[in-house]
Amino acid sequence: MTIRVMLVDDQVLLRTGFRMVLAAQPDMEVVAEAGDGAEAIANLRATAVDVVLMDVRMPKLDGVEATRRICAAPNPPKVLILTTFDLDEYAFSGLKAGASGFMLKDVPPAELLAAIRSVHSGDAVVAPSTTRRLLDRFAPMLPTGTKEPEHKQLERLTEREREVMLLVAQGLSNGEIAARLVLSEATVKTHVGRILTKLELRDRVQVVVLAYETGLVRAGGA
Repeated sequence: MTIRVMLVDDQVLLRTGFRMVLAAQPDMEVVAEAGDGAEAIANLRATAVDVVLMDVRMPKLDGVEATRRICAAPNPPKVLILTTFDLDEYAFSGLKAGASGFMLKDVPPAELLAAIRSVHSGDAVVAPSTTRRLLDRFAPMLPTGTKEPEHKQLERLTEREREVMLLVAQGLSNGEIAARLVLSEATVKTHVGRILTKLELRDRVQVVVLAYETGLVRAGGA
């Protein structure tokens, strides 16, 4: 099955580089390109796309708002945010807008291809270590109170599920959580699935966002 990709970036040279990498893959095809968010949304009306590689800082309509509008539509494609990290202070908003994850623009080609395939299959692709760095960097945007987080949905979780959620929010992979809690990786995966269902979340990226928003986890993984 061919993964249909749209490249959204106002830098033509970057789009050209990404297109060359993707074109060499037997299971991927670049079906559309756009120089800003408005053009990307217009293209989606006429072209079937599975995964959107979305820059954040663009003229006319930025990647965050474009992502929000795309993800609000029926049966939307997956969106993978591309960020320079050190300069881009909107990546967190991109995740909240519905993106399935984010990658650095200078990511090695093999990691970018793996990310596209993961997103297409329904997984989130934010590397745990990168999640920690990004959310800690943007922690001032989030609640910083010391009270027990007030969020009715969290009350649905069992003690073990809450424990797993905390570790997910701190950026640990399923394997790392399994080792920390002395559980099988399959059991951790089951717990994560139940957390997503109970909290009505799409993926582990949204678990991280919710944990930070409610104050369950704060800067430094506290």
